[in-house]
Amino acid sequence: MVDAIHFENVTKRFGRQTALDQVSFSVPQGIVFAVLGENGAGKTTAIRTLLGLERPTSGQVTVMGLDSQQQGAEIRRSIGYVPEQPALYDWMTVDQVGWFTAGFYPDGFLTAYYALASQFEVPLKKKIKTLSKGMRAKVSLSLAMAHNPDLLILDEPTSGLDTIVRRSFLESMIEVAAEGRTVFLSSHQIPEVERVADMVAIVHEGRLLVCESLQKLKSRLEQWTISFRGNAPPLPQGDLNILQQRRAGRQLKITVTDPAPEQIWQLREHPDIASIEVHIPNLEEIFITYLERNSESAAAQSKPSSQPNRRVNL
Repeated sequence: MVDAIHFENVTKRFGRQTALDQVSFSVPQGIVFAVLGENGAGKTTAIRTLLGLERPTSGQVTVMGLDSQQQGAEIRRSIGYVPEQPALYDWMTVDQVGWFTAGFYPDGFLTAYYALASQFEVPLKKKIKTLSKGMRAKVSLSLAMAHNPDLLILDEPTSGLDTIVRRSFLESMIEVAAEGRTVFLSSHQIPEVERVADMVAIVHEGRLLVCESLQKLKSRLEQWTISFRGNAPPLPQGDLNILQQRRAGRQLKITVTDPAPEQIWQLREHPDIASIEVHIPNLEEIFITYLERNSESAAAQSKPSSQPNRRVNL
C-alpha cells in the first residue's frame, strides 16, 4: 500500500534562510501523524510543500502516490486541509459558505457539512465576519471534513477552540484513522497530541530530529536521576547512549536511549552512588529533550575545538 505522504531529502530555502533541511520521512495510511516543533521550525512550510503550494529547492514529496510538484491541484482537491489561519468569505453566512463550497464536491457534502456544523455548535445564520477565532476554526474544520477525505491535513486546527471542544475534536481523529483514513496534524498542544498520535515527528530549525511511532519513542527513553556521595561523580561503568545530561550539586540527571538492564544494575552497585530514580518521560519531556540536545550540539559544532559527544562513558 502506497504511503499517504512521503518526503525524500526535501530542502526548501527562502533566500539565505533554510526552512527545510534534507527532510525525509513517510506517513503510512490509516494513522494519526503529528508534527511537533516551535514556531518557525518548518512545520507550515512542510505542509505547503506537500500541498504543492511551495516548490522544494531539492527533493521530492508525494501524497497518496501523487507528485506534489506536478499534481498539486489534484492533491488539494482530494484531501481536507485546515490552515492555521483559515481564509473564509467574511460577507457570507456559515450556511452560505457551506452551500458555496458544496458546488466543488459530490452530492452529500452539504448534508455532512450541516451535521458537522451542528456538532461544533456553529450558528448557520451568522456571518463569518461576526464569528470569533474559535468559531471560524470550527467552520473551517466542518468544510475540510464534509467530503470525507482519505487524508486530513491540519495545521494548528484547534487554535482558538475551548478545552472541551478541542479535546473532543482531537479524539475524533482517532475515529478517522480507525476508518482507514490518515490525519497529518501540526499542533502546539503536546499533551493532547500524546493522547491521539500514532507517530510523532519532531522538527527544529528545519531539521527532522526524530520520527517514530509514539509507543516506540516512549519505550526507548528513560530519565535517570543519579544521586552520589562525596564531591565527585561516580566512576565510569560502561557505555550509555546519553541523549542529554545535567548536573546539579550531587545529582546527575540523564536521558538515555535503549538502556540495557545490566547498565543500571552496575551503577546501583557502585559505592559512590546513593540512589538512582528512573522516570519514563512523557511526550512533552521528550520534545524538550530533543530540542535542547539539538541546540547544544549546534553550539558545540560552532566551536572549532569541540566535537559533539553522542556516546558518553558514565
